[in-house]
Amino acid sequence: MTFKYNNVYINETSTVVGPYEKKGPLNNYFDKSYDDLYFGTKTWEQAEMKLIEESVNILLKKLKKNRFDIDLHISGDLLNQIVASNYAAARLGIPFLGVYSACASSVEGLILGANMIEADQIKNCICSASSHNNAAEKQFRNPVEYGGPKPKTATFTTTGGASAYLSSNKKGIKIESSTIGTVQDLGITDAFHMGAIMAPAAGDTIYQHLNDLKREIDYYDLILTGDLGVYGKKILVDYMQTEYGIELKNYDDTATIIYDLDEQPVYAGGSGCACAPLVTYGYIFRKMHKNEYRRILLVATGALLSTTMVNQKLSIPSIAHAISLEVIE
Repeated sequence: MTFKYNNVYINETSTVVGPYEKKGPLNNYFDKSYDDLYFGTKTWEQAEMKLIEESVNILLKKLKKNRFDIDLHISGDLLNQIVASNYAAARLGIPFLGVYSACASSVEGLILGANMIEADQIKNCICSASSHNNAAEKQFRNPVEYGGPKPKTATFTTTGGASAYLSSNKKGIKIESSTIGTVQDLGITDAFHMGAIMAPAAGDTIYQHLNDLKREIDYYDLILTGDLGVYGKKILVDYMQTEYGIELKNYDDTATIIYDLDEQPVYAGGSGCACAPLVTYGYIFRKMHKNEYRRILLVATGALLSTTMVNQKLSIPSIAHAISLEVIE
């Protein structure tokens, strides 16, 4: 399902990150960073709550607005019952919608917000997403203290919170169109190979987006997925060529951008709800403002991983949502 928008813009963004992201190549593009994973709190889960709350407060400060000026806050994270978003929302006091598409949650939020603004149901909204490395590892795999080895196909959950302010005010980056993906399940059961699980969903959504809008792949200066990692990125290129006869040109993945893969111990690259927006809102938007890119298709991918279902030996489904971002003429 694809939507077109006439008057929706991302006016401003904010980003907060942890120590691994601070030591990565994009540190200068983040608004705030921390040197430890607790951020002055007692637990990793509470640290993630703080990531969302701080990213929203930084955004409000940039906008010179307060919570009463915001119609809606949309947020998602990886924790059970999206507790990081829920607790942050309780502190922020803004009308709230919680979303979950795993690592595709950031773009799901942008689509919902854009649709409501386009329909004149709201005047503005803030869309947030967060993830925390230790909190995610503790929940989905093994406790961090366990120190178990991982295969090279594993990805490294980013620690960060990112927020974007959407309105009909013609400023910043235009949201031109979007595509809601369908859940894909190719029978993959390896919970350490998120790239292989999510690549088919990314491929299907890219194809549907181009087909719905009657566009060729070179309409976009950059196709940006998040977050397939080193191996998932290669799988997607092959999958698009084999399944759809489409050669991915000018393509990159946020998981391979946010860290220095040669120097940092991050396996196949980044992952998590925050990975795609952290790279996009800082680094990519800076390039767009310099006219290095004018049209970008951001495709956020999510592995709909449940430890319960994995323990029942079921395969892992995935989803991808896409949003077309354009420089204002």
